[in-house]
Amino acid sequence: MYKELLWAFTQLPDDYIVIDTETTGLPDENGLPDIVTLGITVVSNREIAESVEFKTRPQKRITEEAQSIHGITNEQAAEFKSFETQWSQMAEYLNDQLIVIHNASYDWPILLDHVVRHGLAMPEIQGVFCSQKAAIPWAQAMNLPCSQRGPSLDTLAKVLGVDDIRGKRGGIHGAKIDSQQASMVTEVLRQYGVALNYKS
Repeated sequence: MYKELLWAFTQLPDDYIVIDTETTGLPDENGLPDIVTLGITVVSNREIAESVEFKTRPQKRITEEAQSIHGITNEQAAEFKSFETQWSQMAEYLNDQLIVIHNASYDWPILLDHVVRHGLAMPEIQGVFCSQKAAIPWAQAMNLPCSQRGPSLDTLAKVLGVDDIRGKRGGIHGAKIDSQQASMVTEVLRQYGVALNYKS
């Protein structure tokens, strides 16, 4: 049903990367939060080829709410390497890639803020695709719960029968596993859209 609402997913290239961040909290009067972990999943020929996670030492303190979400304490984060010393490795993954993010309006500005703040250079990319925003029309037509940002990763994973990686960790978020989860959801939505195109 509603195959036309999944068109954006069927247009994705076979190769792209998915990123996710865990942060010190939400944006506030002091600006955007700091990245605590950055997860990158490489999708090659529509399958997960690699997943990595960079743990970065934040300059801001992690709020209690954020700690309850990702389970990383300020004491643990203080031992992580700085963002700028790891950027060259991160940038290699981003270079000349289409970047898929579930909730891009949150993660992408935070990443750009770090690049600017530390005087670093962003590599050339093909663009940013928000899988959460792209899924809104289909999710609404299917009467799935949606926030203003769109359907959650958990909601889509459950409806699509995608392996619940986060659930196996007691619901604790992680940048690496969330980027993997987002890649699997994205590919199922793509396959679902393509398959439905042949059933019209």
